[in-house]
Amino acid sequence: MKRLTLRARLALLVATAVALAVAACATTSWFLVRGELYNELDRRLRSAAGPPGGKDEPGRRFWRFGRQLGYDLSTCSSTASNEGVNQPPPGPYAILQLVTADGRACTVPYAGSLTITDADVQVAKRERESVLRDGTGVDRYGEQIGVRVYTVPFTAEDGTQAAVSYALSLEEVEGPLSTLAWLLIAVSALGVLVSAGAGLVVARASLRPVDELTGVVEHIARTEDLDTSIPAEGADEIARLSRSFNTMTAALAASRDRQQQLIADAGHELRTPLTSLRTNIDLLLRSQETGRELPPETRHRMLVSVKAQMQELSSLVGDLLELARPDQDEPVQEEVALHEVVARAVDRARLRGPGLRITAETKPWYVHGDPSSLERAVVNLLDNAVKFSPPDETVDVRLAGGELTVRDHGPGIDPDDLPHVFDRFYRSTSARSLPGSGLGLSIVARVVHESGGEVALEPADGGGTLARLRLPGTISARD
Repeated sequence: MKRLTLRARLALLVATAVALAVAACATTSWFLVRGELYNELDRRLRSAAGPPGGKDEPGRRFWRFGRQLGYDLSTCSSTASNEGVNQPPPGPYAILQLVTADGRACTVPYAGSLTITDADVQVAKRERESVLRDGTGVDRYGEQIGVRVYTVPFTAEDGTQAAVSYALSLEEVEGPLSTLAWLLIAVSALGVLVSAGAGLVVARASLRPVDELTGVVEHIARTEDLDTSIPAEGADEIARLSRSFNTMTAALAASRDRQQQLIADAGHELRTPLTSLRTNIDLLLRSQETGRELPPETRHRMLVSVKAQMQELSSLVGDLLELARPDQDEPVQEEVALHEVVARAVDRARLRGPGLRITAETKPWYVHGDPSSLERAVVNLLDNAVKFSPPDETVDVRLAGGELTVRDHGPGIDPDDLPHVFDRFYRSTSARSLPGSGLGLSIVARVVHESGGEVALEPADGGGTLARLRLPGTISARD
């Protein structure tokens, strides 16, 4: 079954379902017809036997042959005979036989014979009112046949009590049933063939959208063209699948574009420090190879430049690794004392800006997030403020009510740059001459978003920039 194609399996399932339904209908029809034929045969048997007599009057069953039956009962021959009677019993396929109370069979001329059962004897003894059963007998021509037997009580004119068994051949039922069975088998076979053909047509029509979807998927797998879309018309499952596939390919295309943009931007940002490093190292090597020593001041300045470029490369690689980390559906979440994180970040910022005054006012605030990522985000905000603050200026840091503000007294941000400050590798015109990769604020935005907070930059009153970071939390730690 697994080796068959989906179209073949669908057609096979349709044909099987139709075959089972046709078989069930045919079997039910056969049994219904059989029941009706047997009911009609039983009706004929009861009608031929005649109605039973009243309580105080002799029975009227087989009243037309009562005298002959009484005579046959008195003579009681157990062997069927076709002699001695001018008029045979009614019905060309009828068998008539008497049963005595002691279990003997008394045949009637020209009426064949029947196999006696205990139930027939019980009727002769008046232990049962009547018996209707299937049995076997020998007809007037000596042929053994299957019969439907109806046995009823009989009282002769001399008062002798017995029973009369009247039978009709089952050929009247089995012949039509046999014909009907073959007819139903032929109709069922034809129905299965028709259903198999219909199943193929239905499968081909139903799976046409799947074939189109398969073709598009194979095209995308072969060409990696994620801009290819599948026509999605209607509201059925195939249309929903097509729309979902289009959404998936659009997301993949956007992810690929972002990846390519990240690689291009990273290459551009890495090119500058790598070029400077290579130039300085080439000069140092050339000086050593030619034997012409550089002045100590020049050599020291070049080594300081190499160190600065290495630090910039290390920072850039760290930022790239942080941004390249895949988004987590359930990021690490634990209770973090944000005021302690801010205090540590302020201490680090003071080391990086020894000529600046950094004031800090923090109140307890506990949030859920990743401690190291939150600390890096706060450090990036403070580094940004330190980088743009003139010497001997002040950077104000305040944490209260879940809002962290970092205010510097630098040149501020141009209003045209505000919508882009959190984009990767974006650097305003005034910041391009300063060290940095343009990834710091992108990392801040990502960490804050993962923690369920918000971050924004805005011009500060009196000049400079004000950064606002809001994180949901509480003023006290949970037990």
